[in-house]
Amino acid sequence: MVNTPRPARQGALLLGTAAVLGLLTACGGTDVHSNPPVTAPGTAAPARETTKSPASAPAASGSGTAASAPSNAAASRGGAATTAPPGTAPAAPGTAATPAVGKRCHTGELRASVGRGDPGAGQENFPVVITNTSARTCTLHGYPGAAFVGASGTQLGPDPHRTPGSPATVTLKPGQSAWAGLTFSNPGISEAKTATPAALLVTPPDEHDPLKAAWTGGPVPVSGNSSSVRLTVLSPGTGP
Repeated sequence: MVNTPRPARQGALLLGTAAVLGLLTACGGTDVHSNPPVTAPGTAAPARETTKSPASAPAASGSGTAASAPSNAAASRGGAATTAPPGTAPAAPGTAATPAVGKRCHTGELRASVGRGDPGAGQENFPVVITNTSARTCTLHGYPGAAFVGASGTQLGPDPHRTPGSPATVTLKPGQSAWAGLTFSNPGISEAKTATPAALLVTPPDEHDPLKAAWTGGPVPVSGNSSSVRLTVLSPGTGP
């Protein structure tokens, strides 16, 4: 065994330590952070925290906006949109409601009355009025029938004669009337035999059942000279 002097051993240790320090210093001078890490193919990239952009929105919200856009555009082009009430159907273009056409008036839908007399030139003149008392519109055409009757219902004198005229159809709405003129010579002048009726039976045109109107016009001729009673065609209204 060779004995090495202590000073020599210490110097060798110092030299070795210096060499190690120099080696470490050389290695420490390399910047390990200067280059990014190399990612090998097939490996996942490092996870990084990301922040959502305010412009991003859920897909469902975007779909709702797109669906409503055509409706808004249509309303803008056509003006304010209108909606038909539930249960209603659109009216067909060019059509309009038309009232029902009136049919012939029947006795049960009418009322008869005799208006105030209007004497003149030896004649007695009375309007015989027929009024529509029904809820529908109906028509009368031509001459009414008429006959004077006593309190017992017995007819007094012959049926009136028809004065020549042009029959026309008279349309009566509910509450409207038509009239015919009843004329005869004044019995005081004609010296005809007379009777005082209790009523005048009035039969509407084309009907069989008469209406009864009270008679307050005094005596009427029933026979003898100038005893004829005449009746005109029906006209709208209640008298001349």
